[in-house]
Amino acid sequence: MRESLSSIPVFYSESMLAETDSFSPSAGKPREVVGAWRSAELPITVNTFVPASFSDLCLAHDPAYVRSILSGELANGFGDTSLEVARSLPYTSGAMMAAALAALELGCACAPVSGFHHAGYDSAGGYCTFNGLMVTAESLLRSGRVRRVLILDCDMHYGDGTEAILERLGRDGVVENAAFGRWFHQPRQASAYLTRLRETVARFGEFDLVLYQAGADVHVDDPLGGVLSTDEMIVRDRVVFEAARASATPIAWNLAGGYQEPLAKVVALHVNTMRECARVFVRARVEADEGFVPCAGVAASKGVGASSGVAASAGSHQDGSGEDS
Repeated sequence: MRESLSSIPVFYSESMLAETDSFSPSAGKPREVVGAWRSAELPITVNTFVPASFSDLCLAHDPAYVRSILSGELANGFGDTSLEVARSLPYTSGAMMAAALAALELGCACAPVSGFHHAGYDSAGGYCTFNGLMVTAESLLRSGRVRRVLILDCDMHYGDGTEAILERLGRDGVVENAAFGRWFHQPRQASAYLTRLRETVARFGEFDLVLYQAGADVHVDDPLGGVLSTDEMIVRDRVVFEAARASATPIAWNLAGGYQEPLAKVVALHVNTMRECARVFVRARVEADEGFVPCAGVAASKGVGASSGVAASAGSHQDGSGEDS
């Protein structure tokens, strides 16, 4: 089991934000979520990062597609050709890449972004334009930092874009797409959902990295959901984070979907996820404030300590100062 962190590294920048007229709040949601984490005084450290380059994006996408999206010649996942959205996209994927690198060193990190898993090799849709999950996985695989990656996709919807890119790149068996939106669609399936989740996390030790989509749209009240209640979503997150820490499997996670109105309802669910993450990985601080009961059936298997070099080198500041990073 890894040592506890002093805080959860979060890779956030105002540059990842964009204004849209879309039904999806994802382009502006990161600011609200990070603000809520700060207001809740959760132990996070906000870090700067480098946006994904053109070459990075082309690891998982057709270069002509990437060029046309960034120039505003082709419609993005929101169905428009907004240059403001185009400008933000390298930052959303860049945040995921940075979080994965931090997780490999520290054990856990977060990119408060959305809009990945419906993006295919040369197609956008479902509010997704570039598949930051596959960009991240492919970058780490090609650099030799990892050999196997698990994408644990707990968004409500099936990550068809991820699957299409896996097929195009021939990464089956190297990158596994555990997309719960493929199997579960109704509240009556909640128990089966959590059972399958426990079976999946029991295999974390087979992978060098987990990329976790902690979707809020799986909530039963979501207009595009849902399967799990608020309490069941808390169990979902705790099961995932406990398994990652116990097996010493690095985990980088993001926000994924969430469409309830007002947005505060979605933000509250993301606050719950970060709280569970902190309970597991920043145990010394959080346990002092409230009781913590681990989920049963999670056993340690790797046991490697962590250092704090990534957060420091990335340009971080400890949350609570009230300053932007």
